[in-house]
Amino acid sequence: METQEIASEELAPDTGKPVSKLNLGRFGAGFIFFCVVFMMSGTIGSTVLLPARFDTLGIGQGETILGTMNSIGIIFALISNVIFGALSDSSRSRFGKRTPWIIVGGPIAGIGFYLTSISPTLVTIVASWSLLQVGLNCMLAPCVAILSDRVPQKYRGTMSAFYGAGQIVDQSMGTIIGSAFINAPKTGFIIGTVCWFLCGVGTVLLLPRELPANHGAGTEKFDLKKTLMQFRPPTTGASDFYKALVGRLLLIFGYNMIVGYQLYVCMRYIGQDKTAASATVSTMAVITMVVSLVVSLASGPISDHLGKRKLPVFISSAIIAVGIAVPWLIPTKGAMLAYAALMGLGYGIYMAVDQALNVDVLPNPDEAGKDLGILNLANTLGQVIAPIVVSSIVVATGGYFLVFPVAIVAVMAGAVVILFIKKVK
Repeated sequence: METQEIASEELAPDTGKPVSKLNLGRFGAGFIFFCVVFMMSGTIGSTVLLPARFDTLGIGQGETILGTMNSIGIIFALISNVIFGALSDSSRSRFGKRTPWIIVGGPIAGIGFYLTSISPTLVTIVASWSLLQVGLNCMLAPCVAILSDRVPQKYRGTMSAFYGAGQIVDQSMGTIIGSAFINAPKTGFIIGTVCWFLCGVGTVLLLPRELPANHGAGTEKFDLKKTLMQFRPPTTGASDFYKALVGRLLLIFGYNMIVGYQLYVCMRYIGQDKTAASATVSTMAVITMVVSLVVSLASGPISDHLGKRKLPVFISSAIIAVGIAVPWLIPTKGAMLAYAALMGLGYGIYMAVDQALNVDVLPNPDEAGKDLGILNLANTLGQVIAPIVVSSIVVATGGYFLVFPVAIVAVMAGAVVILFIKKVK
């Protein structure tokens, strides 16, 4: 019985067969590439170049513009992630049910990114960034669902680590590239736009070819009514699913309260000018990238070997909380660099395990795209709430001092919620 269970964990859900080492490597490369490119492209703009641009537009406070753009844009992300997840679940194509959406999303996101970089008003900035979010989630929801569709359970922690490592590297690379072009923003924006256009196509070329969507058992014709019914949130056996949702929401919220405002924190809280702040943010990105990459790639296989998901998530959250506390208590450049190292350590562990945990708590594998889309709402809502809370605190208090303790409480509350999940260890 034990042998059969172990064997089943090594079988790909879509084929019912083991996955070769070559294809496992291709899955890893595809996840890394996708995350590196989409996060790098977005971060080039959102973390450095766009905040710097907003400060000089003369249409309002930079934090307010950035917060409005992110908040409304992420609402579009929230809706489109679930929509494209459900649509890809029901797609019927000879190229597969996920592949067409991944390819189409890149150009849409690229157009939105470019328009954001040249938009002169708040309305056009928000509209353009919202278009980018639609394109991104057209790719993101189907790509994440591949972890459930095609990767054996035994290797999901490892693949989640590749996914997480990609996000970590690309976020850091985006910050580094954005900082390098702080005085030549047009070039930075062009680089970001090109990356968006290449994102989906490059990912599909790296991943093992997807089976046609009419392969095997699910050969029924597309049914619009059935597709619309898929948008219902899961209800049966979904307790752990919603605990994972809330836990991730709180951590992402706390994390983004600081990460999303690094340039402003360095300028307004640490007291650096724009050039010095940009250099500090760039150095922080390098530190975070190196630390988190090493940790992430090691944590995923370890999690698979031990069969544990909850403990790594709790430990990572505690490390992130400590990292946030350092510059709060010691507002210096050195403290920001220490924060970067601790965030890299904590977030590297978290990203290596979190996606695997989310797949393990899915109530219905046949609706993985839709349900993972709902779980990804945690990312979306966390990013929506963070700028609203941060901008409110800054406006009400005139500074960033109270932002840090709120972020710490949110991160640790999310970790506690994860501990109550019963389906995974």
